[in-house]
Amino acid sequence: MLKILGKFEMVVIGLLITMMVFIILISTIRLGWTLVEELLKSHTMLLDSQQLFRLFGFILMILLGLEILDSVKAYITEDQIHVEVVFTIALISIAKTIITTDLTSLPPLTLVGLASVIISLALGYFFIKKIHQTYRLAALSKEEKQVSQEQ
Repeated sequence: MLKILGKFEMVVIGLLITMMVFIILISTIRLGWTLVEELLKSHTMLLDSQQLFRLFGFILMILLGLEILDSVKAYITEDQIHVEVVFTIALISIAKTIITTDLTSLPPLTLVGLASVIISLALGYFFIKKIHQTYRLAALSKEEKQVSQEQ
C-alpha cells in the first residue's frame, strides 16, 4: 500500500512540476509581450506608474512560481519541505500585495495588519536562518574536533 502511495505521490509531483514549468514559461512570454505592448503604446517609450505596478506584479508572480517550483524540487530531492523557501514564498507574496495595491485606499487597521504580517514573516525567516547557521557551526566544530583527534 505504501509503494502505491509513493508512486501516486511521484506522479502528482511530476504533473505539478510539468504544469508549473508550463505556467512559468507562458507567464514569462506574456510578461515580455505585455512589456513590448506597453512600450509601443507609449509615444515616449516610458512607462507610467500604473504600467510599472502592473509589470512588477507580473514579475513577482513569476518569482513566486519559481520559488514554488524550487520548493517542489527540494521536496523530491530531499523528501522534505524547506521552511526557508516557505517563508520566502510568503514574503514575496506579501510584497506583491503591497506593491500592487493602492495603499492610500486601505483602512489604517489593514495597514497595521500588513505590517504585522511582514514583521512576523521577517522575524520567522531570521530565526530559521539563525538556527541553521548555529547548527552548521556546531557541525563544523564537531568535524574539526574529530579531525584533530585523528591526527
